[in-house]
Amino acid sequence: MEGGRQGRTQRLGRGETHWGGLAQQARLKGDWLVPLPAAFTSRQAMAIGTAGYTASLCVEALVAQGLQPAQGEVLVTGASGGVGSVAIVLLKKAGFTVAASTGKASEADYLKQLGATTVIDRAELGQQGKPLQKERWAGVVDSVGSYTLANACAQTRYGGVVAACGLAQGMDFPASVAPFILRGVSLLGIDSVMAPKPRRLKAWERLARDLDGAALDVIATEIGLAEVPAAAADLLQGKVRGRIVVDVNR
Repeated sequence: MEGGRQGRTQRLGRGETHWGGLAQQARLKGDWLVPLPAAFTSRQAMAIGTAGYTASLCVEALVAQGLQPAQGEVLVTGASGGVGSVAIVLLKKAGFTVAASTGKASEADYLKQLGATTVIDRAELGQQGKPLQKERWAGVVDSVGSYTLANACAQTRYGGVVAACGLAQGMDFPASVAPFILRGVSLLGIDSVMAPKPRRLKAWERLARDLDGAALDVIATEIGLAEVPAAAADLLQGKVRGRIVVDVNR
């Protein structure tokens, strides 16, 4: 049923509408799953999670669209989050120069450790801007949406590519068509839930090849099950960096 309506719909909501979130064991349909790459332990796979997998889908999409390191800098928004953190590592490994946008100035060293060359304040992108702005980015990985995505598109160079996968700032898109019809910018929507299995497998292949254990140790923090409520509150307040792995056995 992979790719069919039933199979695609049933993958939605694991841990939300389907039992199994934060459980020691869960019963799932086999086509919801992909094999664990030999490069990763199960703990490392959880450190990657949906966020890291989504980051890999974004990088795959940029490369598939023809984006190359020689074309210029790639912007990652929401850079200190799970998607952004992994995206920086994958882009750096692929040879790209990365600019990281964050609202947490204290995380500049963390982002540079992951591979960012430049760190910019998210305030530069977070307010309404002109429909067409100075060309800065050859590509963008955006997990923020709203004005941030609109400004990122307005600053993308001629023929550049933007991969949009999130809505941390909002699900609105207050932009104009100017970047698309005057600069030939491509805006790619990245969906992690309904992605067909071949695309999922390819994303995990990139993760296995380009994301090492040392990077995951920097990105991920481990907590016990009892610490989840406090961590969830921090997550909603934007206080969490990178990824959190929950040890459900303690």
